[in-house]
Amino acid sequence: MTTKTNRRDFLLKTAGAAAAGTLAAPAIAKAEAKTITWKIQTSWPGGIGLQIFKDWCASIKEKSGGEMEFIPFGAKDVVGDFQLFDAVKNGVLDAMNPFTLYWAGRIPASVFLSSYPLGLRQPGEWDVFYYGLGGLDMARELFAREGMYYVGPIQHGPNIIHSKVPIRSIDDFRGRKMRLPGGMVAEVFQALGAKTTLLPGSEIFPALEKGTIDVADYVGPAINYALGFSQVTKYVVLGPPGFMSVYQPVDLMDLTVGMKSWEALPDDLKSFVEMEVHSYSDMHHAKIQQADQEAWKKFEEDGTEVTRLSEDDIEAMTEIAVPIWFKWANKDKDAARVFKTQLDYMMSPSLGYVTEDMIEGYELDL
Repeated sequence: MTTKTNRRDFLLKTAGAAAAGTLAAPAIAKAEAKTITWKIQTSWPGGIGLQIFKDWCASIKEKSGGEMEFIPFGAKDVVGDFQLFDAVKNGVLDAMNPFTLYWAGRIPASVFLSSYPLGLRQPGEWDVFYYGLGGLDMARELFAREGMYYVGPIQHGPNIIHSKVPIRSIDDFRGRKMRLPGGMVAEVFQALGAKTTLLPGSEIFPALEKGTIDVADYVGPAINYALGFSQVTKYVVLGPPGFMSVYQPVDLMDLTVGMKSWEALPDDLKSFVEMEVHSYSDMHHAKIQQADQEAWKKFEEDGTEVTRLSEDDIEAMTEIAVPIWFKWANKDKDAARVFKTQLDYMMSPSLGYVTEDMIEGYELDL
């Protein structure tokens, strides 16, 4: 059990010591501080993601010396996935752990707060953006306008595509009914001819089972296997070797708190929560990648076939993606500002993903 000495304890002990040196002081009864309890709903509907989230929440009371407690809820336990934003904003929940991309329609810049087709491609690059290039401050500014405090990003891994039919090139997406998270990702696949729809994770399995959709993106192998995707699809579609997901290689979640709940915290607990989220992101990512390795074996045992897109497909998708980047970046000046930070990074010698000729003729409305 963590023991924490706070200012009140110090003053009481000091007063007691002084009194003991003179006259016997009457006993001072110190009431125990009340535990601050937060109700937090995640977007994980089940599997290893939900279990990791619940385990983390269960650890908070001991880590905080009893000063805080997180009460976890899974997807749809309190409100629907796409109602999380309003539930936190209006105080129904204290905080949420959603996929940040879900808010593309409310905060256009949020499409650049999680990975997008052919953008930043590795977890470390997103950490550089958030913690080195000002991304965290920009995210907090955007959510503060909505009455919420963006604590920090939470990594989990690449998204993959499940399909009832083989997809061996981008041409095979044409005409397919496909679940996607919306935003730029959906527009890229629409440009490839797919008929896209937006569904929360908890509704993907029944949609595949009923035939409402025949292709679905969701998160990684471990969670998707636990959700039963191998029972309703025969194929998993990946990028070329080393590029597991070309459209969302680093899907990011976050922890966002209602401003009223956040401002009620003393400064030391605010720092505690921020550090916990940063630490949780690393642990969450590693544990899910570990589980993914076991899940691949299970998909193989179930007869699932892995197909891969080619480098030529990547070039073709990039040509489609670049104008969509700029279209979304120019939806408002905040989106342009966030994207410009990432674009400069992608064009730097550190990465080199984007060259001048690739963006010739495109401008940002800053």
